[in-house]
Amino acid sequence: MSANALLRSYQEQAHVWDEMFSAGGIRPEYRQFVAALETLESHEMTRKDELAKKLFMSQGITFTVYSDGEGIEKIFPFDIIPRIIKHAEWTTIAAGIKQRLKALNIFLKDIYHQQFILKDGIIPAALVYSCPQFLREMVNVHVPHDVYTHVAGVDLIRDHDGAFYVLEDNLRTPSGVSYMLENRSITYRIFPDLLPKNNVQPVKDYPDLLLRNLLALADRQISEPTVVLLSPGIFNSAYFEHSTLARLMGISLVEGRDLLVHNHFVYMKTTKGLARVDVIYRRVDDEFLDPLVFRPDSSLGVPGLYWAYRKGNVAIVNAMGNGVADDKAVYCYVPDMIRYYLGEEPILKNVPTHQMADPDARQHVFERMDRMVIKRTNESGGYGMLIGSAATEEEMDDFRQAITADPRSFIAQPIISLSATPCYINGTLQPRRVDLRPFALCGPSGIDIVPGGLTRVALREGSLVVNSSQGGGSKDTWVLGPGGE
Repeated sequence: MSANALLRSYQEQAHVWDEMFSAGGIRPEYRQFVAALETLESHEMTRKDELAKKLFMSQGITFTVYSDGEGIEKIFPFDIIPRIIKHAEWTTIAAGIKQRLKALNIFLKDIYHQQFILKDGIIPAALVYSCPQFLREMVNVHVPHDVYTHVAGVDLIRDHDGAFYVLEDNLRTPSGVSYMLENRSITYRIFPDLLPKNNVQPVKDYPDLLLRNLLALADRQISEPTVVLLSPGIFNSAYFEHSTLARLMGISLVEGRDLLVHNHFVYMKTTKGLARVDVIYRRVDDEFLDPLVFRPDSSLGVPGLYWAYRKGNVAIVNAMGNGVADDKAVYCYVPDMIRYYLGEEPILKNVPTHQMADPDARQHVFERMDRMVIKRTNESGGYGMLIGSAATEEEMDDFRQAITADPRSFIAQPIISLSATPCYINGTLQPRRVDLRPFALCGPSGIDIVPGGLTRVALREGSLVVNSSQGGGSKDTWVLGPGGE
């Protein structure tokens, strides 16, 4: 069977936007890639697929899932067929994300200082104050260059009409960028000539852009400020990413026990003595950062870190307290933030979202739960979620009770028919649902978005859940350069 036969046997799904195929045939942005695919015999495709799996295994590209209280390390599943985005579409996506992050950064500064948006009634004050991620310890704290969100991963989905929607803003410690980089590296190995032929834009600049922004936050006027990446340690689900980013940026990977605070300055323990730390790229959640201020039982943070930060003696990326801006209930108001702060219409749409704290919305959702996705406002990774179409009556009853007991902690959205793309599975091309997480970097000089991102794939047939913790995998994301279809 040739690759041509592979393409002919592909079964598109009804009422689902297919990234590669349309009613008129192959979409323009995929034509060069498909033309190359047609020259391959099926055994060559299988060889490339097996090579990719071996490379992921030999390079230890892993993630950790938690089950029954234990962390299990797994190889991150990768599909060799890239997801391709045309240049004009990417231009709109990038502009929309920049607009969104600009408004979210202003929002964070506002709610921790003057609170104009609350006083003007654009966002209910109770909604912000009831958010567990709103830190009263950050009120009137000045952060360098007024940037709160330095690294963001914005989840996008495409509905059956082809339009992109923002599903979530991930502004705390978004993960996945190392897989974006590794996916591209593997693609270079298995399709070495196709990336330049297709005018695919590079993603390799991400570590350099991140390091440039981190160095720019150092307060000391020295030639080589000390920047470290603070990780919870090897048992964290994203430890592979922590070690990869530290290695690519050439900075030290540390845990809380490697740092100490003295006279409100942060120091790293080294074989040559203590070295003062200027910037911390932390991958530890707020509540664990400083046991003297937040959770006293935390051994992941550094005692005294909060006051060193508050006095401006160390910069922390992302800023403490910015999780309030990616609360799923606050997400509903991002379009209003854009209009309020920027005087512009949102470029990217939100998914329609119902807040369960609203009695009318709650009743509306209870009457049609089989058509809804219900999420906890402060969960991530696909946990704490119910997809009505796949849920049992018992599961829906459990969620009704939980929502009634604590409505603030839930939102509901209609089930969006995520777009599908061909995946090479068991020697055939099969449609699987995807989303897209581009990564944005905010620094003193502005916002950079690397052209690409992590395309996550729901590898289970019929599934809409793309999270790696729930059986998802990923693909390389090709953004075509100017002139690309």
